[in-house]
Formats: sequence, C-alpha cells, structure tokens
Amino acid sequence: MQTITDEQGCYYTQPRRIFFGARLLPSLFYYSQFIAQVFRYSNLAKQGKYGDEEWWRSSLGAMLTLETVGVQIEITGIKVLETVAGPCVFIANHMSTLETICLPGLVQPYKDCTFIVKRGIVEYPVFKHIMLSRDPIVVDRKNPREDLKVVLDEGAAALARGRSVIVFPQTTRTVTFDPEQFNTIGIKLAKRAGVPVIPIAVQTDAWGIGAKVKELGRIDPSKTVRMTFGAPLEIQGRGAEEHKQVVEFIQQQLQTWQQPSSGPAERVRTEDRQVNR
Repeated sequence: MQTITDEQGCYYTQPRRIFFGARLLPSLFYYSQFIAQVFRYSNLAKQGKYGDEEWWRSSLGAMLTLETVGVQIEITGIKVLETVAGPCVFIANHMSTLETICLPGLVQPYKDCTFIVKRGIVEYPVFKHIMLSRDPIVVDRKNPREDLKVVLDEGAAALARGRSVIVFPQTTRTVTFDPEQFNTIGIKLAKRAGVPVIPIAVQTDAWGIGAKVKELGRIDPSKTVRMTFGAPLEIQGRGAEEHKQVVEFIQQQLQTWQQPSSGPAERVRTEDRQVNR
C-alpha cells in the first residue's frame, strides 16, 4: 500500500478540469460513482476477498472521487504515524459520513485499523458486508455502561492483536464542535490497552448530512475537506490532561480553518478557476 501524501506528510488537491455535468450536479455525479464502488467492494466482501488492500483502495478511492466534482482536499500531519511503533487509538471529531468512509485510506498504509461503530452501520444494506469484513467494534447506544464494557474489552483485544482503533467520541455527526458532547471513551480505551492516542481534526462538511438518508447528503464543492493528525499522546494517570489536549487540538484546528486563508487550498481553487475558463 502507498500513501498519497508527500515527504512532509501532506496532500493538496492539484488543479484539474471539472466536467460540466459534475459542476452542474456534483451530488448526483459523485454518488453515481460512490454507490457503484460500494456495490463492487460489497460483492468482494461477501466472497471473502475484501482484505487490507481493498480496504485501503476503496476508502482512498471514495475520497479522491470527490475531486472529480471540484472538492478540494487538504491532508496534513500524517507523518506522525511513523513515530508510533505499535497500534494506537485515533480520536477524531465527527462532522460527516466522509471521515467514516475515508480515514482508512489515509491510516491503513501506516496502521492496520478498524472502527468503533453503532450497530446501524453494520445493518445497512450492501455496505454492511464491507464494514463487517473489518471486524469493527459494535455498540448499541442503548446502554452506555454496556457500550463502555464492549469498547474496553473488544477494543483492547484488537489493540493487543496490533490493530489500531478509530474512535468518534461525539454521539452524532455535527458541524459544530461541542466539547461537552466529546466523551472520554477513546482515552479510556487507550489507557486500558496501554497505547498512545493520536488526535485527528476533520472539517468534512463538504459531504452534507442528508434530510432523509443522513449518509447521502449534499456534496458542496465550495467547501474544502481538511484533515490533520496531531502528535501522539501517552496516557498518564486517568488521562484527563490528554483528553483536554485532544479537545484543544481539534478546537484550534477548526478555528484556524474557519479563518480567511490564502494557503494551499485557496491557491489551488484560484488555479482551478483559471483552468476552467
């Protein structure tokens, strides 16, 4: 497996020509490709042929296909994964379906990984075969105490086998980051397993939350997709300080991204407009 990032651990969408149909109907153009990919890889999963390579390719492909409708992508900080020898717990904010689909495409070349997911994810028609093939840690979200036991027991077992775990501590996807809704389950899992945590800040509202089907919201090419990885944190004591650092990292990144910028994404967008003239 290869990473798409450069030597500095960064990736920025390069200027490209966007077809008229994709500019006119970005959601339709994107989902027609995405759903075809889901059916293809789901069929492989049912045949027992959806392994690590397919996990990486399908995840990365889903993300890069966004570029075909004009969505700009920025990835930074992923080189920190090279500084951690074993498995770890990734803790990210949860803004849209995009990070659930696409994070393995970034993480898998460095760390074999799986997710903590709600049961509904593994019951979706077609897509469930893909997710189940990756042995996720499934919670019901009906009994918090029971969910915590499942996460700590099954998550620690996965980490002991060398598989990293991606955690979204928020109870639901939301564009607004509320620290009060960001629980400590990832910290508790890392402490139980004796592994570090790596915070991930994501800005992924280019993939909207749907009104009828939450997973299939509007694709908005005017919004940039951004993901950045923070430095690994070793859990000390009860992990309160590390939880605070994770929250602060995500908050600071989101605040920075909300400021007017003339950075790589803005330059790429300007160049892209020139290409399309």
